[in-house]
Amino acid sequence: MARGRLITVEGLDGAGKTTLSVALVDALSEHNLDVRLLREPGGVEAAERIRTLLHDPGLRLGARSEALLFAAARAQLVEEALEPLLRDGTWVVLDRFVDSSLAYQGAGRQLGSQEIAQINRFATCGLTPDRTLLITVPPELGRARIRSRSASTDRLEQEHDDFFSRVASAYEELAARHPQRIRSLDGDEPPDRVLKAALAQLADLLPLGAEPRPQ
Repeated sequence: MARGRLITVEGLDGAGKTTLSVALVDALSEHNLDVRLLREPGGVEAAERIRTLLHDPGLRLGARSEALLFAAARAQLVEEALEPLLRDGTWVVLDRFVDSSLAYQGAGRQLGSQEIAQINRFATCGLTPDRTLLITVPPELGRARIRSRSASTDRLEQEHDDFFSRVASAYEELAARHPQRIRSLDGDEPPDRVLKAALAQLADLLPLGAEPRPQ
């Protein structure tokens, strides 16, 4: 059995990652693929508990503690869900992965990309996505979308403009550094166009004969 593919979806808060991730699972399933949707931090019970801590707006966390908690949740997800699913031939669409920590903690928190990369190599045993779809939006648009969808924001969403500018710049640098893996999508487009563009960027990964099911 062929190993499954790991497709990660990245971008600023409010970029439309969750919308695209859900649509991708439906679209890839139409190609007769076994597809699972998972999120970060979370996806398995221990990681979901860590997610609660990380998103709690009333909890004070130091930058290093935050980075280590993200890595811990990621380690559990890889061990308990990602590796078993991929070994069984399942495709996984994952809402955020290591690139998020490189952008948010490495650049946003200014902890350094090398330091964050090192702890995450240990956490993931070097697992790398087959393809990363980076949804790009101006930070101000992402923040406006967050405010429009909810009156409350989590701990990271409450950060200041400079923080999100650093995160956006870090994502741009990652895309420039890894053009084969990371493909950028315009998050200012309507969701159906973003999905179409995403599928085009995944076409080379689809197995031969994986044609859409007839409607």
